[in-house]
Amino acid sequence: MTEAAALTVDDLLAEARADLQRLSPVETLAAQRNGAVLVDIRPHALRAGEGEIPGALVVERNVLEWRFDPRSPDRLPVAGFDAQIVVVCSEGYTSSLAAHALRRLGVDRATDLTGGYRAWRAAGLPTGPGGTPAVP
Repeated sequence: MTEAAALTVDDLLAEARADLQRLSPVETLAAQRNGAVLVDIRPHALRAGEGEIPGALVVERNVLEWRFDPRSPDRLPVAGFDAQIVVVCSEGYTSSLAAHALRRLGVDRATDLTGGYRAWRAAGLPTGPGGTPAVP
């Protein structure tokens, strides 16, 4: 591929977000209360330093697709084509790319939290320890 034909990371992000109906922090909390699975993909060091969303499922980014592909032998019990998944990262960039990847796997209700964990915390929503680690 030539440099002229290659996409930039901003192009990838715009493509991903065009496919998502992203949720605000308040909308994400409402979705969680209505059964959506919040999936925190931040590395351990960031979760330890920033805090966690109570009830969020912790699945680090490097295994996300294997844990949520409904056809994967390594999928989590909550994985499914109809699952509502809200991906959370620190600022809402990596989560957009990750949610888009899940949608490409057929998880049509996957999306992400606009502004990430930092927006959640800034909105005064519940934080602290309480993320639930998934099997690695």
